[in-house]
Amino acid sequence: MPLTLWLSLAAVCAMGAMSPGPSLAMVLRHTLGGGRTPGVVAGLSHALGVGLYALLTVWGLGAVVSQEPVLFRIITWGGAAYLAWLGIKALQAGRGGALEAQAAVTDPLQAARDGVLVALGNPKLILFFVALLSQFVSPDMSIAGKALIVATAALIDGLWYVLVAVALSHSAVLPWLQARAHWINRLTGVLLLALALRVLIG
Repeated sequence: MPLTLWLSLAAVCAMGAMSPGPSLAMVLRHTLGGGRTPGVVAGLSHALGVGLYALLTVWGLGAVVSQEPVLFRIITWGGAAYLAWLGIKALQAGRGGALEAQAAVTDPLQAARDGVLVALGNPKLILFFVALLSQFVSPDMSIAGKALIVATAALIDGLWYVLVAVALSHSAVLPWLQARAHWINRLTGVLLLALALRVLIG
């Protein structure tokens, strides 16, 4: 793949990763609730889900999924239900008051599960990859070229959310966030419920 084409691919993947949504809310929640390690694990596991969708796209299965109304509806409803569940959990945590600095209300295993499920339960990723990532795939592309596309999508997503988790868990940032966790959890919960509703209606 030419360098200029790869740079365009990297820019597209970066824009997709940096756009606000349930993934950012999920990484924030785990960083706030457990510190740097759960936040980083959530970001890396989310990247695995992104890598899977990228792999499906280069194999041509992403287009099949997007054109099958029943399969797409199942993914949509499942993703919306999971986002709503995360939102309710965040609202319940918000009523519990601010988090203490040592309070580990989440752990790496929970973070890994949520990271993958938020990625796989987001039907927008299918449309994103089919509409944009598939433009970089040609019928005669080599296996190495396809592998480069998958690796680029997963690595950029993972690096972005690891950076977010590390920045949020910095000693000067995390205490400030934890002192306001009551309101951050409420805001995150409302955002996740709104996103779940948006997925269902649109």
